[in-house]
Amino acid sequence: MSEAGGGRGCGSSVPQRAPWSLVAATAAFCLVSATSVWTAGAAPMSREERQKLGNQVLEMFDHAYGNYMEHAYPADELMPLTCRGRVRGQEPSRGDVDDALGKFSLTLIDSLDTLVVLNKTKEFEDAVRKVLRDVNLDNDVVVSVFETNIRVLGGLLGGHSLAIMLKEKGEYMQWYNDELLQMAKQLGYKLLPAFNTTSGLPYPRINLKFGVRKPEARTGTETDTCTACAGTLILEFAALSRFTGATIFEEYARKALDFLWEKRQRSSNLVGVTINIHTGDWVRKDSGVGAGIDSYYEYLLKAYVLLGDDSFLERFNTHYDAIMRYISQPPLLLDVHIHKPMLNARTWMDALLAFFPGLQVLKGDIRPAIETHEMLYQVIKKHNFLPEAFTTDFRVHWAQHPLRPEFAESTYFLYKATGDPYYLEVGKTLIENLNKYARVPCGFAAMKDVRTGSHEDRMDSFFLAEMFKYLYLLFADKEDIIFDIEDYIFTTEAHLLPLWLSTTNQSISKKNTTSEYTELDDSNFDWTCPNTQILFPNDPLYAQSIREPLKNVVDKSCPRGIIRVREESFRSGAKPPLRARDFMATNPEHLEILKKMGVSLIHLKDGRVQLVQHAIQAASSIDAEDGLRFMQEMIELSSQQQKEQQLPPRAVQIVSHPFFGRVVLTAGPAQFGLDLSKHKETRGFVASSKPYNGCSELTNPEAVMGKIALIQRGQCMFAEKARNIQNAGAIGGIVIDDNEGSSSDTAPLFQMAGDGKDTDDIKIPMLFLFSKEGSIILDAIREYEEVEVLLSDKAKDRAAILKGKMIPSYIINSNPEMENEEQPSSENDSQNQSAEQITSSSQEVDLVDQESPEESFLNSQPESSSPADTDNAASVSASEQNSNPMENHETTSLDGECTDLDNQLQEQSETEEDSSPNVSWGKKVQPIDSILADWNEDIEAFEMMEKDEL
Repeated sequence: MSEAGGGRGCGSSVPQRAPWSLVAATAAFCLVSATSVWTAGAAPMSREERQKLGNQVLEMFDHAYGNYMEHAYPADELMPLTCRGRVRGQEPSRGDVDDALGKFSLTLIDSLDTLVVLNKTKEFEDAVRKVLRDVNLDNDVVVSVFETNIRVLGGLLGGHSLAIMLKEKGEYMQWYNDELLQMAKQLGYKLLPAFNTTSGLPYPRINLKFGVRKPEARTGTETDTCTACAGTLILEFAALSRFTGATIFEEYARKALDFLWEKRQRSSNLVGVTINIHTGDWVRKDSGVGAGIDSYYEYLLKAYVLLGDDSFLERFNTHYDAIMRYISQPPLLLDVHIHKPMLNARTWMDALLAFFPGLQVLKGDIRPAIETHEMLYQVIKKHNFLPEAFTTDFRVHWAQHPLRPEFAESTYFLYKATGDPYYLEVGKTLIENLNKYARVPCGFAAMKDVRTGSHEDRMDSFFLAEMFKYLYLLFADKEDIIFDIEDYIFTTEAHLLPLWLSTTNQSISKKNTTSEYTELDDSNFDWTCPNTQILFPNDPLYAQSIREPLKNVVDKSCPRGIIRVREESFRSGAKPPLRARDFMATNPEHLEILKKMGVSLIHLKDGRVQLVQHAIQAASSIDAEDGLRFMQEMIELSSQQQKEQQLPPRAVQIVSHPFFGRVVLTAGPAQFGLDLSKHKETRGFVASSKPYNGCSELTNPEAVMGKIALIQRGQCMFAEKARNIQNAGAIGGIVIDDNEGSSSDTAPLFQMAGDGKDTDDIKIPMLFLFSKEGSIILDAIREYEEVEVLLSDKAKDRAAILKGKMIPSYIINSNPEMENEEQPSSENDSQNQSAEQITSSSQEVDLVDQESPEESFLNSQPESSSPADTDNAASVSASEQNSNPMENHETTSLDGECTDLDNQLQEQSETEEDSSPNVSWGKKVQPIDSILADWNEDIEAFEMMEKDEL
């Protein structure tokens, strides 16, 4: 980390409860002194090559930062594909990820101390002047407390720290008079109302202008927050208190940390992912080191380094022991249940855990850091980037990559600790991949899918705050940096806080008086910096010997091969556990194995087969674990089977007078009938079928002959409807949802599946519209009688649609060619998305047979575990899901007629095509005149839908 005083060898012993300055000095110095220990293991990189790579990092930063300042500033972030700024409210909402945007020039503030680290002092001085001149912190916008703290408050404090350093050097910033610190203090006071809860845990969001709970604030009704959101405040808030002398900030952050510590699960010493901010009950009871918890652990250790409070080290060591006991399954780090830590909570990992090897370096636990880092590097070598989530057998789980810096961070710290040039080569690979795959003319674009290389119109501020900082420091020599980096500690956003704060304005009692630690065993706590001879044996190939077995772990992996396996059972000749892919419901032996694992098979009245697991009914704890894993595999298998058949959304375009193609409705496709992506679009007038449900022979065949039939959903299979209208002479069909008020604005699109029989006899195209969109066509029929539509895979430009027709020229000229115009894509993703994923403490699986009712949705809701979680009931029911969408379960349906296109957010990257933003309509069905007035917005929305298709 960093050196607070004179250099001391890491081998020197530090007595327990040593003075802070000594502990900080040795703990910090350990990272740099170890560099000289390493002598071999990988071919050394010449100084010339390191300088060349460092200069390349500088050029990359200039490309990203320069384009932000030219095309986006003063907006919060750059949209690199469209070369413009992202302004909150002016772009389609991306959900929680937009909570980081507060109309306060986020990227500029987040980049301040990066400019100094990269020796761009003149640019830094100009940037500070712009912040002081242009940035307003009093905006009427709801922001994330967590993101605003680590990015904006941390950015201001980091900028202030280096501004006063430069001022002391006497060349730059001579005019500076703590202006950034005053802005940080103003922001700190704006965040304080979020802590107005009985527990002391902050609300997850706050309005910068109106605070919380006021009507105009539009926030303050939340009940849950993630552990990292509440536990990643102490560094910035304590630094603000130490800089200003206002103790209230550190007091509030400490109270939140104290509460989280008190609410840990006492038997496992683990914490959950989300917690109720009022009651302190754990809402999500799975625990890991990735999204939702990650920086909580990081800040406990770094708070000890920065503040010298023994209680933080005691807490960290207690948690770390639990992590290594339960979560660490080298080289993997898998989530477990806090009450049953021997049971894995999921079979995939998220990219945010890539920070953990770097934290282990600071802890001094090098071997597992090398193992996990190498595993992650092998995943990167396979996919060029680290996917947002990947399974235990290293398949892509979520394919996005928003240019996260955590792996680069761990690479830097491992190099600092070992001096092994192997990590320089890793950094070189990161640079090459960024330039080859993510670089675009206006900056660097996030990867929408690492498998296809498709981009997303997104360049987050943390990319400039962290990625370039760690990469530059990786290749830089000490003389390349204009200040001593060892005098500072990195926050989770890589902002720099000076270590001398530990002895400044110490009005806060160092020893926590609200918690007792008498139950903790200090014998395993590290109060000294580890001796380098222990960390790095005399064998110079030590790290290489750890990495070597992992070289092919990605290509030659087996899901169970690297998870906790019953080795003793296998040696004794026991059969391996039943896998979901091998399961047959008609096999008596398989049913007996299910029973042993606590899994019950239930035949429902509607023809579905339901699997339910109760861990307490298993024959043993090992069988319960096998049952849980079987349920998880079944869910993933079911989802994968459905997604393999998924199709992109289609378009219904109204082309008759007075619409002339200006209204485009997003439609769900069918897995049968004419494929509109391979054949010419179908155009015709619409007519309602009789009976309207289309479930029997039509009584008005003359009305639908040669037309596109409108039929209502329900009462029979979609394929049956298609056959009936086809027999009546229809050239196509549109199924309209019978659920009044349903809309593609709020419901995920889904595709119509067949009836389990051969559907090759269906030759006409079939599309699905929700009630709201279907009502637009029905209203048009009532008003204009003759309504002509175009069924296609994507909207057509109106010049082609209206060729040869007598129409006003302004109608054609007002619309650019949609097929050639690019629009930005939107994504329902966020930093906290992983924290909202589904755990396995309660799950159920529906297996739908061929004769199931018409619709069977595949949906998944965030888990909200009840306190009575002791039996680890794992059950799923699709029929119950619609009645209570917040129920604590997962639902998976096989061969259902309707399959959700958008499905689970956490699995969206597994799809062949991402679902797209829908045509935006109002809360009520709009009259025709209103529709015509809003046609341009509809066209743009559909263009974005086109852009999203891979």
